[in-house]
Amino acid sequence: MVRDSNRLTALQIKRLTRPGLYADGGGLCLQVQTGPTKSWVFRYMLARRPRKAGLGPLALVSLADAREIALAYRRLLLAGIDPIEARAAERAKAAAEALRAITFGECADRYIAAHRAGWKNSKHAAQWESTIATYAKPIIGAITVQAIDTAAVMKVLEQDIVDDDETSSLWLARPDTAGRLRGRIELVLSWATVRGYRSGENPARWRGHIETLLPSRSKVARIRHHAALPYQELPGFMAPLRALPGVSARALEFTILTAARTNETIGARRAEFDDANRMWTVPAERMKSREEERGPHRVPLSARALEILRELPSEGEFVFPGRQPGTALSNMAMLQVLKRVLGRADLTTHGFRSTFHDWASETTGYPNEVVEMALAHAVGDKVEAAYRRGDLLEKRRRLMADWATYCQSTPQSDANVVMPMRGTG
Repeated sequence: MVRDSNRLTALQIKRLTRPGLYADGGGLCLQVQTGPTKSWVFRYMLARRPRKAGLGPLALVSLADAREIALAYRRLLLAGIDPIEARAAERAKAAAEALRAITFGECADRYIAAHRAGWKNSKHAAQWESTIATYAKPIIGAITVQAIDTAAVMKVLEQDIVDDDETSSLWLARPDTAGRLRGRIELVLSWATVRGYRSGENPARWRGHIETLLPSRSKVARIRHHAALPYQELPGFMAPLRALPGVSARALEFTILTAARTNETIGARRAEFDDANRMWTVPAERMKSREEERGPHRVPLSARALEILRELPSEGEFVFPGRQPGTALSNMAMLQVLKRVLGRADLTTHGFRSTFHDWASETTGYPNEVVEMALAHAVGDKVEAAYRRGDLLEKRRRLMADWATYCQSTPQSDANVVMPMRGTG
């Protein structure tokens, strides 16, 4: 067979036009068809049966390439392997690998699309999309779903989050959100496994796996203590703050007046404000995790809060714009006003929520549920939460007006002087 190999030359191949098979040796043949169309085939016997494998057209497979492929096929035959079946197996493997090249982000989108009709409402689908888009896709969205392992899942759950002037992992900062996120990643990966896009154990499963790496949500401290200004000192603090120029100072003053969270203020869009009704509506997706199921949060605005809004630049999407066009104020900007400008490194922006709570509890007659609702806190009593349908808006409007009056009051030399009891009605 070796002596009969390499019979054809490039010139002969070029001149061949009559249809037929022209042997090069060792099973390799040039097949000439009418046209003339020329292609390579490999002929062999297996189990006393003649077989023929196409190797490709001459236009794409040169004589040298065809001889190399034929040599590889002869080696397979020597090992007792059918070249045609081996090639089919390689193609199936390549197809499977291409199938598994689908990314986690694509799988998540397909999972949501497949289940959207079965979910109780569109809000549930929107929450799925928001959670995955905000926390998962930036980290693992472009990774093939087959490549998602425990390390990748942990990277998502332990990503840094700046929340209320502090940086910590998502699992510790927002345990409810992180818990739902883990469960949703687990469902997407299970779906991908059933669809054949991945194989192996689910790296996002909790029992016997992630639970050994992270504390349970019930054990994660949900209340973090922030350095707060005693409410008696607040009027004396607000006077120099009001005198400061700049967007950051106005954002801090607005945050104090509305008892809002840092991220709620800096993310505020103009479309969220209703000047006629003196109202700021914070969308559910920007509220803290446990607020997602309760919808948007309405914040009644005091006269001074509205005045601040009118003082700010009127262009752009964000009410409190950042330095770069189209961006929001940095989440550390207000903290920098506290530390560098006012010299109060002992305070945090979030701490003023505690100041508001202490003032309302100790100097007014407003019921606790009104104060908690003003802070957008979840109601601890499930029975109370089920039966209290409203958001106590009018009572909160009076509360926030009283708070603004106190913030703008003249500092007292006697720290024990407080406002008259109000809000009992």
